[in-house]
Amino acid sequence: MMEEEIYKGVVLKGIGGFYYVRLGDRLIACSARGRFRKEKITPYAGDCVRFTADSNDEGRLLEILPRRNFLTRPPIANLDKLFLVCSTTDPRPNPRVLDKIIAAAELQGIEPVLVFTKTDLSEAGDLLDIYSKAGFRCYTAANGVCSDELRAELNRCISAFTGNSGVGKSTLLNALLPGLALETGETSRKLGRGRHTTRQVELFAVNGGYVADTPGFSAMDMERYVPLTAAELPGGFREFAPFLSECRFTSCTHTVEKGCAVLEAVREGKIDPSRLESYISMYNEIREVREWQITKAKNV
Repeated sequence: MMEEEIYKGVVLKGIGGFYYVRLGDRLIACSARGRFRKEKITPYAGDCVRFTADSNDEGRLLEILPRRNFLTRPPIANLDKLFLVCSTTDPRPNPRVLDKIIAAAELQGIEPVLVFTKTDLSEAGDLLDIYSKAGFRCYTAANGVCSDELRAELNRCISAFTGNSGVGKSTLLNALLPGLALETGETSRKLGRGRHTTRQVELFAVNGGYVADTPGFSAMDMERYVPLTAAELPGGFREFAPFLSECRFTSCTHTVEKGCAVLEAVREGKIDPSRLESYISMYNEIREVREWQITKAKNV
């Protein structure tokens, strides 16, 4: 008997016990091995897997390779970039919520990219200054027009977009990915489902990478389902990094202590005060959370 050839690929979506993996121009519907069910292992969109495939575009998942990161809600693995879509007006972004999402992404090893929309109605001004100074890539978009540089951010990576209702996320995605609607329709017919009949994440091939269709993915999802501890929180503020080892005390919380290099950097204008305010607000919220509560939340 000829030995089955084994391939590697990315799970695009799971429906009814089947997991769909692209193999060249083919979409392979894979069932999971029995041990997945026995060991309560669930594949998700974004998982890198080893699988077999036959001539009927059917196959079996053999193994889920180690994940670099994982978001619980929406469930997606191995995300490279998270695009935070913020409107400059109506609704204006809440810096505290925005900074929570950024910190959660940073601590998962996901690169935050900020996109400010509706700049034809109100300039991004202060927001651009704050987040560019902090070391984030920032872009603007207006009237469905976006830059080639922003479009190039999608190349060869797995990315997702988050933003609350009214920020212009759909307009931005249509501008960035004018061909996605056709591809989405074709893929959904192959999967046997309409695009919006499920709340599961689905990945679509774009520019040598994948973009996640994340229905219902709002700012509050990241805030709620990627819980943080007080000890790890400074690592979610990248501009703190050069100063953390310079504090007088190793137990410094970077909130009120004398000899805190982070606080001194704020006074010297090296860190924007609004970012420190977000950090202190978040620190005060989570400092009483017990480790078992964090572990439980991360395993939801």
